Amino acid sequence: MSAPTRVGIADGLFADPDVLVGADIVDCAGATLLPGLIDAHVHLLTPDDMAALAVHGVTTAFDMACWPPERVASFRGGVPDIRSAGIPAIGPGGPHSHMPGMPAEAILTDAAQAEPFVARRVAEGSDYIKVVVDDDLLSQDTVDAVVAAGRAHGKLTVAHAATLASYRRAVQAGADVLTHVPRDGVLDAETIAAMAERGQIAVPTLAVMEARLKAAGGDYGVCRASVAALRDAGVPVLAGTDSFSGIPLVAHGTGLHHELELLVEAGLGEAEALRAAGVLAARHFGLDDRGAVVPGLRADAVLVHGDPLAEIGAVRRIQRIWAAGEAVVRP
Repeated sequence: MSAPTRVGIADGLFADPDVLVGADIVDCAGATLLPGLIDAHVHLLTPDDMAALAVHGVTTAFDMACWPPERVASFRGGVPDIRSAGIPAIGPGGPHSHMPGMPAEAILTDAAQAEPFVARRVAEGSDYIKVVVDDDLLSQDTVDAVVAAGRAHGKLTVAHAATLASYRRAVQAGADVLTHVPRDGVLDAETIAAMAERGQIAVPTLAVMEARLKAAGGDYGVCRASVAALRDAGVPVLAGTDSFSGIPLVAHGTGLHHELELLVEAGLGEAEALRAAGVLAARHFGLDDRGAVVPGLRADAVLVHGDPLAEIGAVRRIQRIWAAGEAVVRP
């Protein structure tokens, strides 16, 4: 955090305020200016999803499964600025294969299908590759092949893994990003050490894990304990919600505010949680043009009342939002 200062915005970027002439002045007394929030795991279905993210300070979002490509394209160029996996790689017979409208080409039954699957996603404009590691629905050879093909095409691979067995398989495959944490136990030290050594990243999506486990009478505490262990081992932890209006367990926008609160409850400091939804998310997904209030970077910013370093809940008290230097109109 900086000392109290002035911040300039010009041509969509943060700028030196001393060189701006005739600028509009915003009095930020009693408030904190944060970089625009980044949700590292959403699912986009309608324009309303985008609007809900924007008005709650989410200026960048990483969509983790969206189809057809025309729908993904319709979300690009708006607020938030999105990146998308497009169609995910899944196994046959599991819950993902029964999602309404899931394309048949998403279902892989053999490792030889991995390369053409990834090549098609790259041709469609996917920013990274998503593979759903649901226990044994995809063979280990197939998961390995998807990750290898993603790497060969210069793409990050994101693995859905929500059980201890699937998490270990995703780590073994070398996926760059593991999203969710196991719902059936606390991650073991060996798996976490492997992640730290390989530079793998975790997006625990505590908000949706909490909602699902509480609804099913499960033990959410195991998720919180896994995040604490990941953090203590030096594994980068990013903030993501798995918000999806088709299954409304976690709301777009406000879900990220709750995610930050849950990360703090799990042992991250307030500054760490904010970085998890800011500069770290930008850095690990290759967006070097945002994530900090620094001249020359994209002017995504959220003005909140109070000090979120003293109380992470201050992120909910939004006063103003800018995306690429343009004010976001709030109701």
